[in-house]
Amino acid sequence: MKIRIAAATAGAVLALPASGALAAELNLICSADVVICEKLVAEFEASHSDISVNMVRMSSGEAYAKVRAEARNPQTDLWWGGTGDPHLQAAADGLTAEYQSPLLPDLQDWAVEQAETSGYRTVGVYSGALGWGYNTEIFEKKGLKEPTCWADLLDPSLKGEIQIADPNSSGTAYTALATLVQLMGEEEAFTYLKSLNANVSQYTKSGSAPVKAAARGEAGLGIVFMHDAVSQSVEGFPIKTVAPCEGTGYEVGSMSLIEGAQNPDEAKVFYDWVLTPEVQNLMPAAGSFQLPSNKAAVASEHAPDLSQIKLIDYDFAEYGSSERRQALLSRWDSDVGGRAAAE
Repeated sequence: MKIRIAAATAGAVLALPASGALAAELNLICSADVVICEKLVAEFEASHSDISVNMVRMSSGEAYAKVRAEARNPQTDLWWGGTGDPHLQAAADGLTAEYQSPLLPDLQDWAVEQAETSGYRTVGVYSGALGWGYNTEIFEKKGLKEPTCWADLLDPSLKGEIQIADPNSSGTAYTALATLVQLMGEEEAFTYLKSLNANVSQYTKSGSAPVKAAARGEAGLGIVFMHDAVSQSVEGFPIKTVAPCEGTGYEVGSMSLIEGAQNPDEAKVFYDWVLTPEVQNLMPAAGSFQLPSNKAAVASEHAPDLSQIKLIDYDFAEYGSSERRQALLSRWDSDVGGRAAAE
């Protein structure tokens, strides 16, 4: 296995294949859980021995910022995973390249719609609904009531028990922000978020970190994508997954080729490979319980059933646009993030 984290191996000499020629390279940003990222890279290199992958794991917001900062001299070839909104923003900003994979007809409608919305500059690779996971042992020990609705998270008894990521760095948290705005209206959503702040102990960098903290007993509850909560319960932690009663948003985890990439051919090889059902079927073994985008791929028995969840009609085009996204993040910084820092 030749996985190399780019940030740690800058300037490293490439491994030589048997022929003595330098291996082709692929510079990959992965915005999923690191275990999933490493699984993908290991499987790809095992089946494509002529391509060496330099992978760095970043949250969606961080990945977008890196791609934008490097626009004039791209150091990334392909960005896989993470919520679709920043991928759509990157597409709107001309940071990603147009590409229609031959596997596009094999994908679920929501994955194809993501591609169409972006002008074929991104594509859906998985989907999952937003919710939370809470530590049943902590709740029982402290006599806390199970929160089944967004409104329940404002209960004063949950003060200091909740973690959620910062929407500037985390696509998960931005999805939560955009979900609440669509569910409640912008003014009411920010009133809600300012009230919720009283119960939040930490705004994390990574979207899955809150429920991992809950699993370790460092928090009572994490607002995350439901599949991340399921992952913790499957590992044996006392985490119960909840879909909020009022309704919730969902993600279309996406993948994008970078405009002006140094290794576009290698990037397309990975792009097409990761859309196959055979590869998508490997993901549950790495703790990935999202719904796969290929129609022939089989979702894990542990994956949340979206048909049983009250989903909002999430507007990916509007909330993935640069103008709307930046406006919401700026308001979050001033109304919520600044308030949290002051406290």
